[in-house]
Amino acid sequence: MIKEDQPVYSLSNEPVPLLYSPIPAYRAFYVGMSDGTDVGELTHDLIALGYGDGLAQTDGYSAATAAAVKRWQRSLGLPATGQILLGEVVFEPGPIRVTSVTPTAGESVGGGAAGGGGTVLSAASTTRRISIDLDVGQQSEVAVGDKVTITLPNNATTPGVISSVGTVATSSSSGSSGPTVTVLVNPTDPAATGTWDQAPVTVTITTGTVTHALVVPVAALRAEPDGGYAVEVAGADGARRLVPVGLGLFDDANGMVQVTGTSLAVGQQVVVPQL
Repeated sequence: MIKEDQPVYSLSNEPVPLLYSPIPAYRAFYVGMSDGTDVGELTHDLIALGYGDGLAQTDGYSAATAAAVKRWQRSLGLPATGQILLGEVVFEPGPIRVTSVTPTAGESVGGGAAGGGGTVLSAASTTRRISIDLDVGQQSEVAVGDKVTITLPNNATTPGVISSVGTVATSSSSGSSGPTVTVLVNPTDPAATGTWDQAPVTVTITTGTVTHALVVPVAALRAEPDGGYAVEVAGADGARRLVPVGLGLFDDANGMVQVTGTSLAVGQQVVVPQL
């Protein structure tokens, strides 16, 4: 894991450190540059790291900002120029973990006649998070804050909550036949998800709840000619009869369904056909 002020990689034998900002670096920093939120984030980092003596929290790059940058650069063994060129720092919202490294030591990255850059490494957040490609037709059925059950590769389960529901539909990368939106899930107890990294899991989303529900196995439902449903009840004498039922909420994780508007009672035995 790479934390703030630690080097992400080295460029020409000089460290390229990590600073915290939700805004990626897109320009150089120097006295006289236009104000911006990115400058404000840099100022915040310098103060947080202890280099902000006499530095006010603003979105402007002043002489005091340049002095703070010099102090920070000296601490890292970098040339104390008071400016930060594009590519000399990496901005990320928080700590990162490296998932892959593209070049080998000493290998040229990008460049060419156009002088463009190239990929050095791929990194991800250290926050345990699950990404779901959800069919756009189900987007309206889920919301931020919905509770979920996460089934891990070893079949253990742990709870979670939806933290984000995407609004832009894209082609799925998981084999879905139609467009999807990205739904992000945060585990309630990240430590319970183990040490797996980029592992496939199953997520069951709770979109509704009901108390004191009467439920039967989904497999016990029988479709009726009129479009309704019934279940077959086994009596104490071995006789069987069909009892009409209305359907409520489905519990996909446990294969159960709420039944309503019925004469069924708790404890009655229903017939589940053998497959």
